Amino acid sequence: MVEDEDREELPAWSLAEEDIGQVAVSSGWPQAVSREWAWGDAGGAGVTVCLLDSGIALDHPRVGTVQASFRVRVDGEKSLIEPDDRGDVSGHGTACAGVVRALAPDCELVSVRVLGEQVTGTAGVLLAGLEWAIAQCFDVINLSLSTRRRDLAEALYQLADRAYFGGSMLVCSAHNLLVESFPWRFSSVMSVASHERADSEQFFYNPRPPVEFFARGLDVPVAWPGGRTAVVTGNSFATPHMAGMCARILGEHPNLTPFQVKTMLHLIANNVHSRQQRRAA
Repeated sequence: MVEDEDREELPAWSLAEEDIGQVAVSSGWPQAVSREWAWGDAGGAGVTVCLLDSGIALDHPRVGTVQASFRVRVDGEKSLIEPDDRGDVSGHGTACAGVVRALAPDCELVSVRVLGEQVTGTAGVLLAGLEWAIAQCFDVINLSLSTRRRDLAEALYQLADRAYFGGSMLVCSAHNLLVESFPWRFSSVMSVASHERADSEQFFYNPRPPVEFFARGLDVPVAWPGGRTAVVTGNSFATPHMAGMCARILGEHPNLTPFQVKTMLHLIANNVHSRQQRRAA
């Protein structure tokens, strides 16, 4: 607070003149950000990606090691997070985990089972699982799901903000139908829908929100329980592509905030070209 009686007090949350030196940020970003600089050969080492989904098959060759598996159990008014050895109850979570692993082979995977056999779940389980994942400060949290229930929007909004300010990157799937759903509509998360190309390395920034990024989501070959594979389509499967990209970036630049990760992904998207890139072309 400025103590000079002749000056007005600063509004709450403001920066006093004498404190400017305390917010100095050292930036090593180059003038033109490239994918080589963004992640180089990094495969997500040291980065934990948590998938809130239907579980992950623990023995699939396309998924590899799952560092930890949990389930959410609601007991009356209490929500309990318990170790889970059941694996995947529908295939959806395994499919998403395999996509992440393919793009970020060195990351750590954590499963939190919040969906059942019909890829559906309850409000209490979803909120409890997400709140727990955020409290663990996982680097990336993949939510290949959404809800149309407006009564959950405020709670999800608060959790999304908590993750954002706490340093966890929430990567959320847009609904497959043209409807309003959450939490992908919140600006504090990374929202993802599909593009039609068959290249898992290609992603596009969307200059016309609310969806922010497009990634591969049509006819995607994925891991499936029982050591099998499947071909799937949906925004659910575009989302872990972007989660994998986040893990790559954080493996190379571990101290970036969600805002910075989004910015970097925008700069290296396949449809975004810097002035330097345009001159070179």
